Amino acid sequence: MGRTLFVGDVHGCSHELNQLLELADPDRVVLVGDLFTKGPDPRGVWKLVKEWRCEAVLGNHDASVLKRWTPGEELPKKAFRWLASLPHLIREEGFIAVHAGVNPYAPKKTTREQAMFLRDWKDGKQRRPWWKLYRGRRLVVHGHHAREGLADRRPHVIGLDTNCVGGGWLSGYLLERDDVVAVRARRQYA
Repeated sequence: MGRTLFVGDVHGCSHELNQLLELADPDRVVLVGDLFTKGPDPRGVWKLVKEWRCEAVLGNHDASVLKRWTPGEELPKKAFRWLASLPHLIREEGFIAVHAGVNPYAPKKTTREQAMFLRDWKDGKQRRPWWKLYRGRRLVVHGHHAREGLADRRPHVIGLDTNCVGGGWLSGYLLERDDVVAVRARRQYA
């Protein structure tokens, strides 16, 4: 059986990403967006992405990198091409990987904008967190919601943004073991 590791918002924290990868020793790595901004070492994160052949979904900060950073300065041009090619979600038999959220009633209809920014869903006259409404059979693995911390709502949803860049943790989820793994941030970066 393989070992698939999903990783929450890395935000340029290469030291912690390296520690988490060594701890989990996965066969497959899926990053749930927001890879390079805010933290100390975007180039180090890119090196690990290449070394571990990471897959990823596009996060809101990744989209910002594509608009605001200059290729070749903060990151190599090859990293920009890779980032520009990322999907807004990865949907497979047992899971959906997304940065922010999915349409809770029709995940297949999730827009790129929702995938990168969604927090609340308008349900009638009120707005509610999308994850409180989602009851699909695929586990949704996401990041983006650092204020929530580790948002473990299995079997439906697990949120992995545990604010590593802010001095928290870098969290991952091992799919086949149904297990959360995490490493403490070396320090607060942003």
